[in-house]
Amino acid sequence: MIYLDRLKRNIAAIRNRIGPKPLLCMPVKADGYGHGAIPIAQAALGSGVAVLGVATVQEGAALRNVGIEAPILLFSIPIPAELDELAACKLIPFIADTECAAALAAAANRAGLRLQVHLKIDTGMGRVGCPPEGAAELAVYIASQPSLHYAGTATHLARADTADPDGMAYTRKQLARFNEALGAIRTAGIDTGIVHAANSGAVLLHADAYFDMVRPGIVLYGYPPSPELASLARVEPVMELVSSVVFIKKVPQGTAVSYGGTWIAPEDRMIATLPVGYGDGLPRGLSGNLQVLIRGKLYPLVGRICMDQCMVDLGKDTEVHRWDPVTIFGGTGGADSAGDIAAKLHTIPYEITCGINKRVPRVYC
Repeated sequence: MIYLDRLKRNIAAIRNRIGPKPLLCMPVKADGYGHGAIPIAQAALGSGVAVLGVATVQEGAALRNVGIEAPILLFSIPIPAELDELAACKLIPFIADTECAAALAAAANRAGLRLQVHLKIDTGMGRVGCPPEGAAELAVYIASQPSLHYAGTATHLARADTADPDGMAYTRKQLARFNEALGAIRTAGIDTGIVHAANSGAVLLHADAYFDMVRPGIVLYGYPPSPELASLARVEPVMELVSSVVFIKKVPQGTAVSYGGTWIAPEDRMIATLPVGYGDGLPRGLSGNLQVLIRGKLYPLVGRICMDQCMVDLGKDTEVHRWDPVTIFGGTGGADSAGDIAAKLHTIPYEITCGINKRVPRVYC
């Protein structure tokens, strides 16, 4: 289940936090963090989001193909074979060097249009972007290309999701570098366009990073960017993973369940089978470490999670019936959240929601 009403409330909560001025850019990359990019984008745009963010040209093209006309930022560097499609879809790419700028200018010329671009500055993420001291020179080069429109300037914050002193100091240092680079670009006579830096963590902790636009991701999908910021992120999980009981059997004491016989019934038990496994995105690492919600009661998974199925120990309970719905995560009544599952696996909720396979139907409500 994908709860679009929760998404809308999350957007409203973030808008209330940042105030009326900054534009909202919502990343819908990785199929909307696993939620379904097109329905999420449509709901977000109808709820005050002005700009969408994708990681690949194909993701942007899919949005254009359903009639979405809003600005779409391309966060990752495209490969040469994608440039003509990028221009045809009027995606807004980040530029980090003159080689990329020249290639995009040529693609825009071939398409007969003036392509909007944003300059990306690496202030401490260590991933993509020009060095701050080279930003003004690159900005001048971009502005000199008739087929390019310098429309914005961005950076990405590496440690904005922590309130510890080192993290706070690192973010302040990144913002200082960014502001210095912005000043140099303006001194060179170039309009910096839409300036943006704030991800989910910065939206919650660093109001001085709001600039003209913010790019909150995971917080709009209902999770804090880190557990320590949970009290600041008053949002609701948008995704609920629901399955159903497809088979129930009684197994006698001593019966081994699933591959490897890692769980053996300590007494006669009722075992339910669910049609969900690691092929659907339920990590195998949760074997023996997850409870699911059936008829308002929690029951443990037992044995190893299979590719397409997993088993639940009902104990001696005969209240559960075949075809009963089962909440695996994201619901109410005590079921785990994607954040809880992530903590058990020493990862982040992004990985859990993004990992739900496309063969799992998304039902929007």
